[in-house]
Amino acid sequence: VMVGAGPRATQSLLLASRTFAAIKGRDFVTPDDIKAIAVPVLEHRLILRPEYEIEGLTIREVIENILKDIAVPR
Repeated sequence: VMVGAGPRATQSLLLASRTFAAIKGRDFVTPDDIKAIAVPVLEHRLILRPEYEIEGLTIREVIENILKDIAVPR
């Protein structure tokens, strides 16, 4: 990633996750809520390095790979 998400992206991710949880009828956020909402919230905020774009890698794939690599707290 050439340009990463900033503090406002984190705030947006938190707000969107809370909203997603509320739509699901909960007053708390789960790791699955964050995973479900991360791509739409972060996708337009990141810029890939040109070499990754040339290889055909997308920002969506980068975010999904990051989410797979992060251990969920138990």
